[in-house]
Amino acid sequence: MFSKKALTIKEQIEQLQQRGLHIPNNLLAEKYLSNISYYRLGEYWYVMQLDKEQHIFKPNSKFKDVIALYNFDAELRLLLFDVIEKIEISLRTKLIYHLSHEIDPWWFQNFELFNDSMALVKTLSNLQEELERSKDITIKNHFKNHKDDKRFPPAWKALEQTSFGALSKLYGNLKPTVRSKDIIAQELGAVNHTYLPSWLQSIAQIRNYCAHHSRLWNRNLPGTVKLLSKPPHLWITEEGNIPKQHEFSKLYVHLCLMKYLINVIQPKNNFTDRLDNLFTKYPNVDSDALGMKPDWTKEPLWQQQ
Repeated sequence: MFSKKALTIKEQIEQLQQRGLHIPNNLLAEKYLSNISYYRLGEYWYVMQLDKEQHIFKPNSKFKDVIALYNFDAELRLLLFDVIEKIEISLRTKLIYHLSHEIDPWWFQNFELFNDSMALVKTLSNLQEELERSKDITIKNHFKNHKDDKRFPPAWKALEQTSFGALSKLYGNLKPTVRSKDIIAQELGAVNHTYLPSWLQSIAQIRNYCAHHSRLWNRNLPGTVKLLSKPPHLWITEEGNIPKQHEFSKLYVHLCLMKYLINVIQPKNNFTDRLDNLFTKYPNVDSDALGMKPDWTKEPLWQQQ
């Protein structure tokens, strides 16, 4: 039975100090712990512990390094959220445009176009909830002006209200016979529909971590991605820098895919500089925990500005 009692902030600091974490300024530590929970910060000092059972810290473990790690991770999430936003808007635009022209503006509720009917039912159910909650004047006016039309609003209205995760599921669930599925993949540099779904799935998962302020540093990411053997755009040339299958749980391979996509969507981008500057700003951050490769900035993929 769980028996631990809640500790006051002063008790939290005393406990950390007793376990070997160097905290020279108790008042400053109190300020941090009153705004960032002990449990949340614990995700960053966990790697500093020599004895994980007794929670004893390694020699020379410092509270300021915990805060630096936390701040690095927070800034990394903001950076990736910004990059993913551009990928999301591009995917949304291409889905709406190509499918609405190939099929019709209500393609997303046509069960004949999708592999998994149950998955589509769930996607449409979530979309309906989002539309009912929406305060968007376009959606409100649509329902007001088209009361007799029992369909969803057309794609260019309805799909502007849904999430990146839902968009990636819609794309992945399309049958391969739908021509637009390959067209969208080609336009995003993924050659065909075989590769893009796994990329979008992983990026959607990372977006959720960013949106919910969850740790990215030193996190094992779920799922795998399919890498192109001969990408049509700039990629990694050094064999040792190409992520191996067992490294797909680290963030690096997913960062590479984001960079690959953003290079196609927005050829003049500053992703490399912003990411590199982050590591410069926080020199004590262990980049191996993200799976970063040596000299990653020198790869053609990351050289494109």
